[in-house]
Amino acid sequence: MLPQEKLKMIQSRYEELEAAMSGEMGDVAPENFVKMSREYSEIKPLVEAIRKYQATRDELDGLEEMLEGDATDREMKEMAELEIDDLKAQLPDLENSIKIQLLPKDDADEKNAILEIRAGTGGEEAALFAADLYRMYQRYAETLGWKCETMSLSESDLGGIKEIIIKVTGRNVFANLKFESGVHRVQRVPETETGGRIHTSAATVAVLPEAEEVDVHIADSDVRVDIFRASGPGGQSVNTTDSAVRLTHIPTGIVVQQQDEKSQHKNKAKAMSVLRARIYEAERAAKAAERSATRKGQVGSGDRSERIRTYNFPQGRVTDHRINLTLYKLDKVLAGEALDEIIEALIAEDQAALLSEIEGET
Repeated sequence: MLPQEKLKMIQSRYEELEAAMSGEMGDVAPENFVKMSREYSEIKPLVEAIRKYQATRDELDGLEEMLEGDATDREMKEMAELEIDDLKAQLPDLENSIKIQLLPKDDADEKNAILEIRAGTGGEEAALFAADLYRMYQRYAETLGWKCETMSLSESDLGGIKEIIIKVTGRNVFANLKFESGVHRVQRVPETETGGRIHTSAATVAVLPEAEEVDVHIADSDVRVDIFRASGPGGQSVNTTDSAVRLTHIPTGIVVQQQDEKSQHKNKAKAMSVLRARIYEAERAAKAAERSATRKGQVGSGDRSERIRTYNFPQGRVTDHRINLTLYKLDKVLAGEALDEIIEALIAEDQAALLSEIEGET
């Protein structure tokens, strides 16, 4: 059953915002107008779904009333019965759409994300695979109009990636990428392998919501700052000044190092951004662990040690182990074109699990 009183309140609020923004209730201060516009945009899809559901219910009630009347001829009754069957078939999907939009929102969903990719077991092949994952996310971001900024990069000798940290900015970035955290495994014949044997390598992905200062307060006394000279591959000096920065958050032991910029100030700012994101995510993970203790249907914990997906080149398939989804579209997934099919399935599974949990409590 849908919570009718709550739906009425949402519609009433929507109409109130509409009237205020159109000037019917007098002038609105610019800062309030921005807040109202954001709230209006957020609830508009829900109100449209409610109205569609109500229109379908009203039409169904009207047809059922018509069937009860004696004046309706046989042909009209047959047509009405067909329409009733069609409308009744639509109602469950319309109800489900409203229920999903009423689910509690993750406060971090609308945030930008800090995406970290690290080569795992497999040596050079793991580094090459990490580079493949980076390109996959970069192309996926392009399809959604997001922007990627490299914050830190460590490359391998053959052009792979030992570690990369990027900031992804755009609409609902974290909401789309948050289930990517974990171990990604690849099975293929490495370019460096002459015997043609299939090797298994891995890379670790961590997706953190970008945290603002209002989200996480970091006291200066809690951070140890070490300044040193940046160095490149083979110990070559990147520059002649002490510009590299290492931040250690004393209470948690989290360490962030940044040396890509020539400016010490810029390196410190980037390192602080990553540090803030890691602390924020650690706090979120602790709260999520408490909530998920009784939630059996959870889609992945975000634990970086959890194996979440396998990319099998010989068979051209990608398998997400959390939802048992296999796509024989390896090339399209790595090109960023079909990654949305996996991400949308993960989001749908998480919503279904949360919906089931809530309905079980009522």
